[in-house]
Amino acid sequence: MGFPDVRPRRLRRTAAMRRLVSETHVQPSNLILPMFVKEGLTEPRPISSLPGVVQHSRESLRKAAAEAVAEGVGGIMLFGVPETRDETGSGGVDPGGILNVAIRDVIAEVGDGTVVMADLCLDEFTSHGHCGVLAGDGSVDNDATLRQYELMALAQAEAGAHVLGPSGMMDGQVGVVRRALDHAGYTDVALLAYAVKYASAFYGPFREAVESALVGDRKSYQQDPANVREALREVALDIEEGADMVMVKPALPYLDVLARVAEVTDVPVAAYQVSGEYAMVEAAVANGWLDRERVVLETLTSIRRAGAQLILTYWAVDAARLLRRM
Repeated sequence: MGFPDVRPRRLRRTAAMRRLVSETHVQPSNLILPMFVKEGLTEPRPISSLPGVVQHSRESLRKAAAEAVAEGVGGIMLFGVPETRDETGSGGVDPGGILNVAIRDVIAEVGDGTVVMADLCLDEFTSHGHCGVLAGDGSVDNDATLRQYELMALAQAEAGAHVLGPSGMMDGQVGVVRRALDHAGYTDVALLAYAVKYASAFYGPFREAVESALVGDRKSYQQDPANVREALREVALDIEEGADMVMVKPALPYLDVLARVAEVTDVPVAAYQVSGEYAMVEAAVANGWLDRERVVLETLTSIRRAGAQLILTYWAVDAARLLRRM
């Protein structure tokens, strides 16, 4: 009668059957929540281009961190927004700087209840908005920047961070930071290397979140979006230098790169679902064009399916709640 001999739809017939045969699973423990804390705030301040995301005060940061732990989120990545900046980003090195103070606050609140991570980069702290120290000709001085990263790493480790995230894309940054930590006795502090960080147009809302002073671009040190082999080389170098985990950033526009990285490395792989990815979905939802819950879970599943064990996402807490309902 011409009936099909094979009927794959049998395994899609009910929600229970689909759950049973699902190949990819996203769990709250896979998710890392990026959080911003601004010096001098007494209450949270909304970020206009990131609906639902705020610059926290120290007090609201503690409460939000505890909430994330209660929802089962796997980790928190902290970013500091100082009141003043200078040419060398000294606020990131200062033990009393907002990011290092915030690390202590969150550790005091949640302890080992989640993995507390700190962004290790100077861009939030420099008056020019670049991720490093500038040379006389205005270019970013790689090796002078590494010296600042050493000091910043030690300040964050002393504050109690479990994981540091070197994100400036300076050559040799992972090795320099690892040696500095080990020499100072912080051998248990792990490194999540932003090994593959592209010079992307998707970072715009983040720059509002950290009140970036950047003029121009970061194409001389972040990666060319056209290149894949270069990304794999960066990953290999970072692992050789001591990275415990590696990251691809952004996520959705680079799922092919993420899949390649996951194939060739034996350390955990992370991906950052960046501010522009989040903002686009939220804008479409606000216009009634997309179903927010379905799109959030679909995007996270796609990132997980491509090979990310860890996903940094501004939806971490919301997604954790959705996943528990499934």
